[in-house]
Amino acid sequence: MKSIAIAMKDFSIRLKDRKALLMMICMPILLTVILGSALKGVMGDSASFPKTNVAVYLQDEDSMSKQFVQQVLKEKKLKKSIHVEMANTQKELNQLIKDEKADVGIILPQNWGTGLQNTDIKPAIIKVSSGKELEASFVQQLIETYVKTTSAVTVSAKTVVSDLATLGETGKKLDKIGTEITTKLINETTEESQFVSEKPLGKKPVSAIQYYAAAMAAMFLLFNARVGGKSILAERENITLARMIISPTSKNAIIIGKFLGTLFYTLIQFLIFIGATHFILKVNWGNSLLQVFAIAFAYSISVSGLSMIVAAFMKTEKMVESLGGMLVQVLSLLGGSMIPISSFPQSMQTMSKLTPNSWALTSFTNIMSGTSWDSLIHPIILLLGIGIAAALIGILRLRSINN
Repeated sequence: MKSIAIAMKDFSIRLKDRKALLMMICMPILLTVILGSALKGVMGDSASFPKTNVAVYLQDEDSMSKQFVQQVLKEKKLKKSIHVEMANTQKELNQLIKDEKADVGIILPQNWGTGLQNTDIKPAIIKVSSGKELEASFVQQLIETYVKTTSAVTVSAKTVVSDLATLGETGKKLDKIGTEITTKLINETTEESQFVSEKPLGKKPVSAIQYYAAAMAAMFLLFNARVGGKSILAERENITLARMIISPTSKNAIIIGKFLGTLFYTLIQFLIFIGATHFILKVNWGNSLLQVFAIAFAYSISVSGLSMIVAAFMKTEKMVESLGGMLVQVLSLLGGSMIPISSFPQSMQTMSKLTPNSWALTSFTNIMSGTSWDSLIHPIILLLGIGIAAALIGILRLRSINN
C-alpha cells in the first residue's frame, strides 16, 4: 500500500506540471499532424509506395530485356507505383533525369538479355534524380530479383537439356526444348509478380497519419524513462529520498513506488494520446483496442524499468537532461519514430530491433493493419522482459547506492 501511495504522489506531481503536460501530450499530437500531413500519399494513403517515374533505354531490344519491361516494370500490380517511359537514346534518358521528368533511369546494356541466358550477367546502369534514392533502391531490387530468378531458371533449363543430351537427343531438338523450358519457367515465375510483395502484416495498409501517431506515441512514452529517473535523482538531491528511507517505509516499497509512478503516468499519457488522435485526428488504431492496450502496457513496463536504470546509473539531474535526452533521440531515430524503419539499410533495420520503441511501433502499426494475437506474443514478452530486467538491475543498484 505504501508503494501505491508513493506512486500516486509522484503521479499527482507530474499532472500538476503544466510544462511537462504540454511537452508530453500536446507536442506528440502536433508532430503527428505535421509529419502525417507532410508524408500523406507516400505511405498507405494512396499507394503502398511513392509513385515513381522510371525511364528505360534498351541498348539491345532482345526478348529478355523486353520481358523485364513488360512483365516486371509494367506488371499490373505495380501499375500504381511505377510509370514507365521508354527512351530512344541514352541522351534522351539523361535529359529526362536532368529535367526531373523521371525519378529513376534504367539502361540495359548491349547483350544484357543474352547474358542472362548464358549466365554472363552484365550490370544494368541506374540513373537517379536528386532526392530519389529510395525509389532507386526499389527499382534496383526489382532488377536484382529478376536477374537472380532468370539466372536460376536458365541454369535449371540447361541441366535438363544436358540430361536429355545423354539420352541421345539431337542438337536442334535440344535447342528447341531448352528454349521452351526457359520461356515457360520464366513466365511461371513472373506471372504472379513474385519480384516484390508489398503487404502489411495484416490485411490493411497503414496511412502516414496512422504511422506517425504510433511513432510519436512510442517516442514520447520513451521520454518517461528520463522523467522517471530524473524525479528520483531530484528527490535524492533535495534530501527527500533520504527522509523517506529513514521513515518506517522500506527501501523496496519506495523504489517500487517510484517504478509504479512512472508506469501510471505512462499509461495515462498513452490513453489521453490515443483518445485525442482518434477523436480529433480520426486515427484508426485498429479493430482491437485490447491488442493496443496490451502492447501499451508491456511498453510502459519497459519504459518504467528503463527509468530505474537512468536513476541508478546517472548521478545528477543535469546529466539526465543532456545525456538522457540525447539517448532518447537516438533510440527514437533508430526505432523508426522519425523515419520509417523500412527506409533504413538492412544493417540499421537489424539494429533497430535492439530498441524497445521499435518493437512497440511495429506492433502498433501491425495492429492498425489488422494482425492476429499470435504475431504480438513475441513483442509483448520481449517488452515485458526488458522492463523487468531493467527494473531489477536498477533496483539492486539503487539499494546499494542508498545503503
